Amino acid sequence: MNGEPEYAQEFVDVDGGRLGVQVYPEPPGAAGAPVVVIWPAMGVRARYYRPFAAGLRAAGLAVVVADLRGTGTSTPAPSRADRYGYAELADDVGAVLAALKPRLDGRTRLLLGHSLGGQAALLHLALHSDAEVDGLALVAVSVPYWRSYPGRRGLGVLPYTQGIAATAALLGVWPGWGFGGRQARGVIRDWAYTARTGRFPRLNGSDTEAAVRAVRTPVLAISVDDDQYTPHETMDHLCAKLDSAPVTRERYTVAQAGGPLDHFTWVRASSPLARRLAGFAGDLPPR
Repeated sequence: MNGEPEYAQEFVDVDGGRLGVQVYPEPPGAAGAPVVVIWPAMGVRARYYRPFAAGLRAAGLAVVVADLRGTGTSTPAPSRADRYGYAELADDVGAVLAALKPRLDGRTRLLLGHSLGGQAALLHLALHSDAEVDGLALVAVSVPYWRSYPGRRGLGVLPYTQGIAATAALLGVWPGWGFGGRQARGVIRDWAYTARTGRFPRLNGSDTEAAVRAVRTPVLAISVDDDQYTPHETMDHLCAKLDSAPVTRERYTVAQAGGPLDHFTWVRASSPLARRLAGFAGDLPPR
């Protein structure tokens, strides 16, 4: 990369631990480019998004990628002592934005969430002021409600998700056996609730569903072909909750990507997607 570092590793302190944050060099061109803050999928390390970050920078966007609590460079690793869930993940989004504030002031800022990271980003906007965010991009994100899966797939989703939740409750932590990496039982509890009910759980006494309906931030919602975890129909279910937000709903196809796709591999075939996100950021009202 012409001798420049791939990214600078930084950390943001949160209760009992710290969040790893990867800050990529500014893109070539005019100063003050829009900034994209990426929140990964469950169990996926921030460094996995390096090809996507490269595409976004080439499209003229500044890029920051945060590790979800307990994953990658974020500490501590989930254990029986950890009880955090979706409320804390949503708070973590705010903590990172606050730490980045000196670099974000005066610039268009976009939250981009993949899978669980998209839920955390949306819940942050719902439960806290969304004035510091100009746009929300959701890529391969859903409420994994078993009834929203096409055909008979949902009949397997319900026992699968609830079995994982029961195991996490019994062991005090989800060990990551074949799915999602090691996770705090509170995260698995809240995730399983969405799969069972199609709704977000109440968080810190708040009616989260009503809060999501009140979000007004512009949203670009993109589902991915051949996604084994969040097929197109499950994102449609999530988008139906966004009553107040202007939502642009799109599909990222194999033809657009020029190669095979699924819930994870889209990251490696994301140049067209990066250009689309740059267009979305460019269309947002300037600060």
